[in-house]
Amino acid sequence: MSNKEIEDKLQEGIYGKKQIRSSERKRFLGTIRERVVLALTKGQLMQDLSLKELEKAMQQHPETKLLLNGHVASRFMKEEKKLAAKYNIPYTNVMNQDADSDLGAVLTYDYAVDIEDIFVPEKDEKPEDKAENSGFLSTVKSWFTSK
Repeated sequence: MSNKEIEDKLQEGIYGKKQIRSSERKRFLGTIRERVVLALTKGQLMQDLSLKELEKAMQQHPETKLLLNGHVASRFMKEEKKLAAKYNIPYTNVMNQDADSDLGAVLTYDYAVDIEDIFVPEKDEKPEDKAENSGFLSTVKSWFTSK
C-alpha cells in the first residue's frame, strides 16, 4: 500500500466515509436535492400550512419516505406522521448535531427524480390582516408626511 492509501484509510477511520454533496445533505436532512419530491420549511411544518400539498405528493409518490427534522418538537409533526401512516410511507426523525437545516420535512426517494419545484410557496397573510396593516401603516405614514 502506498502512503496515500494508508493516509486515506486512516482519515476514513477517524472521520468516516467521505460523502458527496455534504452541504446539500445537511440542508435536505440527509438526502440530496435531486431525490426530493417536496420540501417544507420549519415554519410550514409547525403551522401545518402545507398539509394539502404534502398529502397530494404522498398520493402521487407512494414509494417515497418522509424525513422529519429532529430539531423540531414532535408535537408539531403529528399531522405529518398521520398522513405518512395513512399512505404507508415510512418516516424518520433526522437529528444532525452538526447542521441546522431550515427545512422541517422532506419527502424523498432513494434515487434521483429531478423534480423542478420542490418547495411549497410561503402562504401570504390573510386579507383581513393586510387590510388592518395597511390602515395602520397609512396612519403612521401620515404622521411623518408634511402638509
